[in-house]
Amino acid sequence: MPINILMPALSPTMEKGNLAKWLKKEGDAVKSGDVIAEIETDKATMEVEAVDEGTLAKIVVPEGTADVPVNQVIAVLAGDGEDVKAAAASGASAKAAPAPASPVAPVSKPAPAIAAATPAPAAKPEAPQPQSPKANGSNRIFSSPLARRLAKEAGIDITSIEGSGPHGRVIARDVDAAKSGKGFKPAAPATAAASAPVIAPALGDEKIRALYADGSYEVIPHDNMRKVIAQRLTASTQTVPHFYLTVDCNIGKLTAAREEINAQAPKDKDGKPAYKLSVNDFVIKALGLALQRIPNANVSWTEAGMLKHKHSDVGVAVAMPGGLITPIIRSAETKSLSTISNEMKDFAARARARKLKPEEYQGGTTAVSNLGMYGIKDFTAVINPPHATILAVGTGEERAIVKNGKIEAAMMMSVTLSCDHRAVDGALGAELLVAFKTLVENPVMMVV
Repeated sequence: MPINILMPALSPTMEKGNLAKWLKKEGDAVKSGDVIAEIETDKATMEVEAVDEGTLAKIVVPEGTADVPVNQVIAVLAGDGEDVKAAAASGASAKAAPAPASPVAPVSKPAPAIAAATPAPAAKPEAPQPQSPKANGSNRIFSSPLARRLAKEAGIDITSIEGSGPHGRVIARDVDAAKSGKGFKPAAPATAAASAPVIAPALGDEKIRALYADGSYEVIPHDNMRKVIAQRLTASTQTVPHFYLTVDCNIGKLTAAREEINAQAPKDKDGKPAYKLSVNDFVIKALGLALQRIPNANVSWTEAGMLKHKHSDVGVAVAMPGGLITPIIRSAETKSLSTISNEMKDFAARARARKLKPEEYQGGTTAVSNLGMYGIKDFTAVINPPHATILAVGTGEERAIVKNGKIEAAMMMSVTLSCDHRAVDGALGAELLVAFKTLVENPVMMVV
């Protein structure tokens, strides 16, 4: 029986991917472990391996195709001894038919996908329902798991959406229409029970374009990364109760220590130093140690209970064309400054080339966003769930301060901690920020 090759889910947030390149052509023999394709996800370009052997009978989705849904058939593999032509002929019907299994896997094993990113199980046969989900007198709303998740992320009450699926089922396209201000149910009679409040729909694309003259702009389609960033950060601001704490740090000792350490770094035969520390490397180390000193802040919120993490896995925002990604320094509290520095240089280079592995940017317990290199004095950053905090770091600059009743110049840096109030209360967030400030202002404490 021919084996359908499916578009794999290479990250928890992936719903669609771009089939960038086929590395095998129709008729080629495929062995287990062979890299057969390159797929662009919302975060990276990943190679995909075959896990079965056979002959690539038919390529269903040509290379260069964008927005291929997860679990859609992309190719058909004929097993050993099978008729390749017959397997290829089944390729056309394979698009809609459920496949027994996907014989491909990413080269690097991704972290387990969240339930919403996995395909829903096939629905059991059920008796025909009335067109209106509530016509039978019950309060049950028929909707797909994906539609429920999209509605929750958009802050839209799914009971207010008119379903267009079978028997009035609310599906993903109905939620997309609701985001544009369309597809809502007519207002209920005054005697009906009050439903949850519905947020005002965003201004639709057509209304926005109508504000500008034709020819005065060009439309640049969103890539997968930009779409996911928009979805996740919109959900974060709507569902995570943020509050912010700001403190000024005197980094005079830190900058002096950085210069001295860099000056004494060992060099190779070409004169290249083994490492070159940045202020951000000290920030990462200090935040990792601060979370160990204030362990109740090293947490993630879940509805069932708080996840209290044993290690400080610090994500670091890295700008890249079209968006950003947050590779993670694992167990930052245990690593030397030089190790952190070299890991970050490697992560930044591979992030910009979209070559990071999913386990290198998924998870983490907190994050750092540093805009100091742009001269930004201070700012607030949006928390990236499941993190409960993120530290926004401004530029280091000379400022006039008062010390012992006298005005003097000092190298100062402002940092702002964004906290998820469900997990980190005001006093706890303040304790964490004080612990961070103490370490940054006394960098010798980071090496003892």
